[in-house]
Amino acid sequence: MWHGVLRPMISHVLLFWSARWRLSTCIGVVCLASWVAAAAQTADTDDDVYHMQMRVQPSFAKMQALGRQLFFDPTLSGSGRMSCASCHDPRYAYGPPNALSVQPGGIDGQVLGRRAAPSLRYQQKVPPFTEHRFDDDFDDSVDQGPAGGHLWDGRAATLHAQAAMPLLASNEMANPSVSAIVAKLRQAAYAAQFRDTFGADALDDDVRAFKWATLALEMFQQDPAEFYPYSSKYDAVLRGQAQLTEQEARGLALFEDEKKGNCAACHQSRISPNTGAFPAFSDFGYVALGVPRHRQLPSNADPNFYDLGLCGPDRSDFRDRADYCGAFRTPTLRNVALRRSFFHNGIFHDLQQVLAFYATRDSEPQRWYPAKVDGNIDPFDDLPARYRGNVNVEPPFGRPVGEAPALSATEIEDVIAFLRTLTDGYQVYAGRMEYR
Repeated sequence: MWHGVLRPMISHVLLFWSARWRLSTCIGVVCLASWVAAAAQTADTDDDVYHMQMRVQPSFAKMQALGRQLFFDPTLSGSGRMSCASCHDPRYAYGPPNALSVQPGGIDGQVLGRRAAPSLRYQQKVPPFTEHRFDDDFDDSVDQGPAGGHLWDGRAATLHAQAAMPLLASNEMANPSVSAIVAKLRQAAYAAQFRDTFGADALDDDVRAFKWATLALEMFQQDPAEFYPYSSKYDAVLRGQAQLTEQEARGLALFEDEKKGNCAACHQSRISPNTGAFPAFSDFGYVALGVPRHRQLPSNADPNFYDLGLCGPDRSDFRDRADYCGAFRTPTLRNVALRRSFFHNGIFHDLQQVLAFYATRDSEPQRWYPAKVDGNIDPFDDLPARYRGNVNVEPPFGRPVGEAPALSATEIEDVIAFLRTLTDGYQVYAGRMEYR
């Protein structure tokens, strides 16, 4: 039955991507797979299949245009003041527009969550979650372990699934139900556009209308110009159109040096030798970094509460996997210089802090962790003692207390200089390359 539905859709997608394909991204197949997965989720019953096959074959252009309307519409929130763009501002690479550790939301716009809002750029390469990932781009003989999925704990398999979650989350857009959201869509200024995109009866059924809405949001996030432009200075360097400065080149060398920054172990920085794809600056894997406890977060007022990432509390299927506790998905470093809060709990607010933490976490633990009653330092204080063995100790970590840091202050500045080359918007202008 699916062949009749997917064949015309796939043909349309392929035509779209043949027009929009960019050598630097090499992700047309990924987007197509995402679309197929989304279509499969959208049609849960034979009636849905009939509806999609016989009455609606929406175009990408219309879905993206509608998705843009939805993304920037604050009336779709319980408070009437919060849109998707409130936490994912295009001026900040679709990341937070401020230095808050976590973003406010909820029915009154004042409820704080417990995790930092990520950037939505360069999410099209994130694979579905798996416990056993083999990296075809580099070494396909090594089981990387858990990888993929969207959000800090990977519980959203696709952008389609991810798009639905904030609309219903009590600390975000705080709608009480799917029906409440669709009621707003029926009253929206773009209701006619919604019906033109998905069919005259697209808003008649609550469940189907909600799926159409989240599909439109997903398709908006597949817009290359908005969400994966590959327009940083480093991309220009990879294309042979620009050169790193001496400081930026030193920073890249430190970034990739296994005995120094060792950043590229998780944030791969080279073009794929197999596919030619430009680097995502993430291996999409999970790692426990021992980030300090953020005591100002409301959720952490309870000393017995711990955000354990992959093993809960927001994700429940791995609650019995003690070896996963404390691990969060590695984010992309693209546009990282635009961020003003870092790590899953947003505890740090500038790149100097982040790099200093990596360089001195174990050699100078007193900089990052509190002292216990007996005066000894309590490292990895945001994890129960039974899970602290999960914390990564590979370089630059693992140095004995009192040993020189993995990176000096000057080297940290060099790495940051390189990280700034990952900011999008570096273009040819008046015969030279510069940021606009």
